[in-house]
Amino acid sequence: VAKRVAQELITRDKVEFLAGFGFTPNALAVAPLATEAKIPMVVMNAATSSITERSPYVVRTSMTLPQNAYAIADWALKNNIKTVYSLYADYGPGQDANAQFRKTFTGGGGKIVAEVAVPLKNPEFGPYMQRIKDAKPDAAFLWFPSGELSVLMLRAYRERGLEQAGIKALGTGDGTDDMFLDSMGDVALGLTTSFHYSAAHDSAKNKAFIKGYESQFGTSIRPNFMAVGGYDGMALIYETIKKLNGKIDGTKAVEAMKGAKWESPRGPVMIDPETRDIVQNIYIRKVERRGNH
Repeated sequence: VAKRVAQELITRDKVEFLAGFGFTPNALAVAPLATEAKIPMVVMNAATSSITERSPYVVRTSMTLPQNAYAIADWALKNNIKTVYSLYADYGPGQDANAQFRKTFTGGGGKIVAEVAVPLKNPEFGPYMQRIKDAKPDAAFLWFPSGELSVLMLRAYRERGLEQAGIKALGTGDGTDDMFLDSMGDVALGLTTSFHYSAAHDSAKNKAFIKGYESQFGTSIRPNFMAVGGYDGMALIYETIKKLNGKIDGTKAVEAMKGAKWESPRGPVMIDPETRDIVQNIYIRKVERRGNH
């Protein structure tokens, strides 16, 4: 569907930029069209590392899973975690996250006791958590995409008593998405994750971003990493149009994006000129209760 819609946007609507791409398969399906039409394709979320390699017209303003998995593996090594059981979703981003976690953790002297890929469709997490508990690692690296599946996975982690057994839960911030944190409730408390954004990020730029977001969408949901990926994607497109004085040529637009630097609500960012991928800070975050949130 993504490919068909993108084709219509290019041929019928004569668009000068393609933007969005929430999920990896959509981005991979459209990349050849961007190459053929010479149209910049701004990826605002999809996080599999290989996406930017599929077309010289792809520029990413979100993240890659290896960026985040590297940081939590590094943190684990520095916090006396010696053995880890890895449980991850069996598709591109999950495989990416697991591969980078393994590389960093074992490279620093840690041991992976098992690596288990779980199908995305209707997984029953209880038995998986029991197997982790029986293996008695120091920690479990748990990766599922943001949303319902992450919540179910964390609930199973709590219900099977892994925390009481002394098995720490580690993950990237997809599992503790700002948008779902309040609805997750106590199941999220104490979780340690690595990520490039949190609504709690303490900067003037982020405070202004949250205020603007709330003015449009209300205060019932917090902006999350997808909102920031979209915001920065629009900022990059806007600045590129300014640089080219509104005369958009796809190849020149991509060249103008390379090396771009700006202050994002997440902190300082840059588009790497070599890979067209984003360079950014990764933060270690812990979920706590503050007031009603």
